[in-house]
Amino acid sequence: MIIKCIEDIGYKTRYQRGVIMVKYTWFKENVPDNLKVRQVYGIVFTNDKRVLLKIDDNKYELTGGKPQYNETYEETLKREYIEEINVFLSDIYYLGYLLIEEDNISYVQVRMIAKVEKINELKPDKDNGKLYQRKLVNIKNIKKYLNYSGVAGNKMIDDAINLANIVYNFSYQNELEEFV
Repeated sequence: MIIKCIEDIGYKTRYQRGVIMVKYTWFKENVPDNLKVRQVYGIVFTNDKRVLLKIDDNKYELTGGKPQYNETYEETLKREYIEEINVFLSDIYYLGYLLIEEDNISYVQVRMIAKVEKINELKPDKDNGKLYQRKLVNIKNIKKYLNYSGVAGNKMIDDAINLANIVYNFSYQNELEEFV
């Protein structure tokens, strides 16, 4: 049974078509077979209970991308973290998904949690040549950095923190925020 956790109505701008209505719904369930997964993103934690965020044009974001043919969610997440910000992940868990409904089209963005295994030297993204920045942020401040306007995104972050507190054995909490 699929249980809707939370819904938001938002707006998304498309360059040639103007502004369209977009509905976001957060689910803590498996993705139904009839929905297409377009992207997989991760909320990634360090052993000292900080979250690693990508910075693109001064905007803090989760890292992730489009699954390739026959790729699992875990494989997609690992590949995207290496390609975009050169970070190796471990201990990956499925969290849930955002259902995005726009222009009579429905698709899914899967969310996972993971632990940082190793932060390597920054390299440009192979796909677009961008050199993203990275920042480790205090777990208490993740919502401030991501700045989601709707309830669905913030509920997803709460669920990620709650699951991480259950499955990861955090040794202590580091309050330091730093670029890495």
